[in-house]
Amino acid sequence: MTALLLRQAWRALGAYRLRAALTMLGMVIGVASVVLMLAIGQGVQTTVNETIASMGTNLLVVQSGAPTRSGLRMPAGEAATLTLEDAAAIAQFSQVQAVAPIAQGMAQLVFGGKNWNSPVLGTTPAYFQVQDWGLKHGGYFTDADVKRATQVAVIGQTVATNLFGSDTLAVGQTIRLKGHPYTVIGLLARKGQSLDGRDQDDQVVVPVSTAQRKLFAEKFDTAVRVILVQVKSTAAIKTAEAQIKSLLRQRHKIAAGAEDDFSVNDLTQLTQAASRSSQALVVLLAAIASISMIVGGIGIMNIMLVSVTERAREIGLRMAIGATPAQILGQFLAEALLLALGGCVVGLALGALGAVAVAQLAGYTVVLSAGAGLIAAVIAGAVSLFFGIWPANKAARLRPADALRQL
Repeated sequence: MTALLLRQAWRALGAYRLRAALTMLGMVIGVASVVLMLAIGQGVQTTVNETIASMGTNLLVVQSGAPTRSGLRMPAGEAATLTLEDAAAIAQFSQVQAVAPIAQGMAQLVFGGKNWNSPVLGTTPAYFQVQDWGLKHGGYFTDADVKRATQVAVIGQTVATNLFGSDTLAVGQTIRLKGHPYTVIGLLARKGQSLDGRDQDDQVVVPVSTAQRKLFAEKFDTAVRVILVQVKSTAAIKTAEAQIKSLLRQRHKIAAGAEDDFSVNDLTQLTQAASRSSQALVVLLAAIASISMIVGGIGIMNIMLVSVTERAREIGLRMAIGATPAQILGQFLAEALLLALGGCVVGLALGALGAVAVAQLAGYTVVLSAGAGLIAAVIAGAVSLFFGIWPANKAARLRPADALRQL
């Protein structure tokens, strides 16, 4: 019975090919829009998730205090209130996985006739674990390098490109920081931009003792600006945060009711907010694209209403020879469904091509998934049936005598 209805619907649409093609056009645009918008939205979400993952997981960022100068509040990290001993004490908590103290500043890097100004981070080998940062070439410095304040460096790929022209030439080269030679022992894997737009690959990482004693001695001879704390699980973050605050207040001898000379920030909240924002963007783009599909459904309804009027005599003849209202209803719903499916197939192809074009021409990350196509197909079918019910019901309710008198 279903096959017969589909054959009849196919023949009926074939009699009005141009009209059927124009009717499908609205559905084609709707489906293509949904596929394209979902591909772009999921691409944005993938990019955000990759950026979040590049920052490390379950992180607490402890910053030194914000001093007041001439009545003006300075940025956090300007006051030298955190030390390596603070970092060692934090590492003793059972909830803490790893701790990486950071002394940071800017330095001019020189190699031959080339130079580049870049952030320099003095830290410990735990930094690479906390940041989940792998290597492309070479190796990391060790705890022994930290103890001896060795003049070695691990650099990002942006630094390598600007100093050496190619990252393959970086490891083993000697660069100069503030007039002193540093041997490049490792090249970090690419990470891209952070959530705040900073190029994470534009940095040099050296042992923290080297940074304190030789690079930033005038500011950080014994102190660090930041301590990155990786907690063992998301559930333990709040407990670890409270313990760190209590410990540092005790170590810094801060009186009850006095303001902290440090700050503790939960990076997990930032990453969760960014993830929620990207998910909301996907839903918003899909909703906007679905509007064009609804417009396509309205077009199907209008054309089918015209078709019912034009084919009234045919409907009357079929009813006169025994066709039931249910069969008439089924035929018109089948026509609406065929229009939607035809538009869906073409729309899926155009949407996929559009997504590929956006990726190639604009350089955006797009994600084409079977799920997006399935969503578009289901919506197209539901919209066509919804808007096809009224014309189909109108055709099924025609009385044979009235229908035969028309035309």
